[in-house]
Amino acid sequence: MLFELSLLIFVAFIVLFLAVLFTLIPVGLWISALAAGVKVGLMTLVGMRLRRVTPSKIVLPLIKAVKAGLDLDTEKLEAHHLAGGNVDRVVDALIAAQRAGIALNFSRAAAIDLAGRDVKEAVTVSVTPKVIETPVVSAMAKNGIQVKATARVTVRANIERLVGGAGEETIIARVGEGIVSTIGSSVSHEKVLENPDLISKTVLSKGLDSGTAFEILSIDIADVDVGKNIGAELQTDQAEADKKIAQAKAEERRAMAVAQEQEMRARVEEMRAKVVEAEAEVPAAMAQAFREGKLGVMDYYNMQNIMADTAMRENIAKPNMDKK
Repeated sequence: MLFELSLLIFVAFIVLFLAVLFTLIPVGLWISALAAGVKVGLMTLVGMRLRRVTPSKIVLPLIKAVKAGLDLDTEKLEAHHLAGGNVDRVVDALIAAQRAGIALNFSRAAAIDLAGRDVKEAVTVSVTPKVIETPVVSAMAKNGIQVKATARVTVRANIERLVGGAGEETIIARVGEGIVSTIGSSVSHEKVLENPDLISKTVLSKGLDSGTAFEILSIDIADVDVGKNIGAELQTDQAEADKKIAQAKAEERRAMAVAQEQEMRARVEEMRAKVVEAEAEVPAAMAQAFREGKLGVMDYYNMQNIMADTAMRENIAKPNMDKK
C-alpha cells in the first residue's frame, strides 16, 4: 500500500514536471528549429519566456532568414521585437532585398521599421515603381481661363532616405504646386491644352523629390480640362463692387443734400418766426409812438396808404406769377 502511494506521488511529480517543462520550453518549436538547421538552445527559449517574448515570433523568422542565407541571430531579432518592431516584416524585407540585389542590412531595415514605415513595401516599391495619382489641381492661365489638371507620378522608394524622408503627401503637394506654377505662367489656356507635356517636363525639372523618401521617375498628365472664366468673373465682381460703391456715394450725397435742405428750411422757418414776432410788436410800437408824439395822424394815414398800395400791387402781380 505504501509502495503504491509512493509510486502515485512519483508519477504525479513527473507529470507536473513535464507540464512545467513544456510550458516554459516550446519543445515543438525547438524541434522545428533543429530540423531546419537553426541552432537555438533550450535555455535561450526559456529566457525568452522569462522576458515575456513569444518564442515563435523570433524563431520562425530566424528559420526563414537562415533558409534564405541571411546572417541573423536570436539576439538581434529579440532586441528588435522588444523595441516594438515587427521582426517577421523586417526579415521578409531583407529576403526581398537580397533577391532583388538591393543593399539593405538588418540595422537599416530595423530602423526603417521602427520609424513607422512598412519596410517590406518600401523594398517592393524600390523594385517595382509605384504610381501616385494627384487630385484635380486647378490653376488660372494669364488670360483668366481656369485649367484643371490631374497627374500620375511614378516614384521609386529610396532606401537611403526612408528614415527622415518626406512621404507621399509631400510629393503630391510639390507636384500640385509645380502644376499651378506652370499653368499660371502660360500665356493662355490654349497653350496648356496644346502641349500638356510641357507641364510634366517643367515640373519634373524642378527636382521635387529632394528630401523625400522617393525618387520621381516620371510625371504624366492624365487629364486636362478647361474650367471657368475666372478673369471675366473677377471683372464682373469688380464692376458690381464699383457699382455698389458708386450707389453708396450717391446715397451719401443725396442724404447730405436732404440734410442741407432741411437745415435751410429750419433757418427759413426761424426767420419767419422772427418776422412774425417783429410784426406782432409793430402795433405796440405805433401806440407808444402816438403817446410820445413821435407819430402823427397824417403819418399813420400815409403809412396805411403805402400798405394798401403795396397789397394792390401784389394782387395785380400774383396772376402773372401763377401763369409762370
